[in-house]
Amino acid sequence: MKNVLVTGGAGFIGSALIRGLLEEPGVERIVALDNLLTGHERNLAEVNNRIEFHNADIRDLAALEHLFTDIDVVFHQAAIPSVPRSIDDPQLTHEVNINGTFNVLLAAQRRKVSRVVYAASSSAYGDTVVLPKIETLVPRPKSPYAVQKLVGEYYARTFLDNYGLATVCLRYFNVFGPRQDPASPYSGVIALFCTAALAQRAPTIFGDGEQTRDFTYVDNIVQLNLLAARSPTAPGNVYNGGVGARITLNELWSKLQELEGLDLPPRYQPGRAGDVRDSQADLGAARRDLNYDPRIDLTEGLRRTLAWYRASA
Repeated sequence: MKNVLVTGGAGFIGSALIRGLLEEPGVERIVALDNLLTGHERNLAEVNNRIEFHNADIRDLAALEHLFTDIDVVFHQAAIPSVPRSIDDPQLTHEVNINGTFNVLLAAQRRKVSRVVYAASSSAYGDTVVLPKIETLVPRPKSPYAVQKLVGEYYARTFLDNYGLATVCLRYFNVFGPRQDPASPYSGVIALFCTAALAQRAPTIFGDGEQTRDFTYVDNIVQLNLLAARSPTAPGNVYNGGVGARITLNELWSKLQELEGLDLPPRYQPGRAGDVRDSQADLGAARRDLNYDPRIDLTEGLRRTLAWYRASA
């Protein structure tokens, strides 16, 4: 893994992955591409002189073919990552999440990229009776976003079977951490909760707050990507990216209040269409095949995230 490219490199997860790659032995050249629809150049400000950044769109196949020349591994992070946004704008999210992913795979195949590591989504599982969710469960997507990310998995497997392109799919659970943008109405819940806690105001919870999530600090996901890029047995497989635990949104807000010394009951609004009720990752396959061992638990991840938002205010 000498020359690598990260799509969505100016995004929250992509920019964290680039920082991990900068510390990875053997990596000599890092290319980041992003159309800055949801990413921000500021996410790469202090590392920009150590990477190549291109303002490019994954819907532009010609641009991808040019940028993928002499690349060994592509980490495909670019997406519009929001269930509510996919419901509000299914056409745009389809174009980016499905057509764009197809272009990434096609360009990688044409330019003889050795491996593509694809950011899939736990939303593909939908609501399941079984918890924790294991990769062998039949997918039951509830939103356009979940369908779009699942189609990307199917395409990844098809490119392996038909063209020999080594692909690995990582089903991210609820990833959080520094540089997650709280300004968007589609932001992740921890970004919104952290900024609410620092501003000492009550957050809004959609539903009763008893829905559960496997909140996963972003450095754990970086670790999983790097392992998936190097493992000789990973291609063709789907792996969960979580910590293997779950917490309700009400408990999450209580934990943040405890960390910040607050007592602010949240506001509740009706639940949102497409949201999954409960989510928890089974990590058996990732532990067995990749040696994945998430090192940062929820409490430590929240401390680090709060510190970053406080410093960035």
